[in-house]
Amino acid sequence: MSYFEKAKSVIKNEGFATFFRKVNNRLITPIRLKVDIFFAKFFSRAYIKGFHKFFYYRFFSKSPYEKKIFWLGKEISKLPLDSWIYQEILWELKPDVLVECGTDKGGSAFFFASIFDLLGKGEVITIDINDTEVPHPRVTKIKGSSVSEETYAKVKKMAEGKKVMVVLDSDHTRDHVIREMKLYGELVTPGFYMVVEDSNINGHPVLPGWGAGPMEAIKKFLKQRNDFVIDISREKFGVTFYPRGFLKKVVTSKK
Repeated sequence: MSYFEKAKSVIKNEGFATFFRKVNNRLITPIRLKVDIFFAKFFSRAYIKGFHKFFYYRFFSKSPYEKKIFWLGKEISKLPLDSWIYQEILWELKPDVLVECGTDKGGSAFFFASIFDLLGKGEVITIDINDTEVPHPRVTKIKGSSVSEETYAKVKKMAEGKKVMVVLDSDHTRDHVIREMKLYGELVTPGFYMVVEDSNINGHPVLPGWGAGPMEAIKKFLKQRNDFVIDISREKFGVTFYPRGFLKKVVTSKK
């Protein structure tokens, strides 16, 4: 029996009052579900863009609505969906070393170290010009500019002979990010990732007017290199603060 036949039967035998009580459950649900799925798919880009802006400005903008996010009591400035993807990557690849450019308050380094604790292996090398220390035995803090020769030499020595993944989350200007990508991309093990964070700024879709940033760095870098590819599968939740930013190394770069 079709929906309309069921509706007609209910109205005829039980009256309009009963029909309207049931209209929000079993009779109308199949129709509403199909319509809802259609609109969700048809307007998916608008839904994603809207949620992205809502979440970003609610949690990461300096406004009366600003909220803080914590990982085991440590403040962490990441979209939880991206953090979930990180743990999937770490579990799948089990890198020996994760190099993080940009310590900030230390929450993300602590998060990565916590996942390594669960895996029973792995260490984090986190770099920043500030004095933030991350109290965790798997974390090594290097104070300095991520693009200085001295800093890079230290990291390269510590990562030598190990399986390496890189996360870039420091200065979000295009030229700085490109310098980081060129330097630390050399350390990434083939099959592993260099994640360029915050490629959503400068109108992609948040903070329009920021100026050329991570997204522009990604585009320029990939025009010059063929050893990294964008892994769009890591954006499976639809919303990510790193659109086009999960870069997988496919071959060893040639200088």
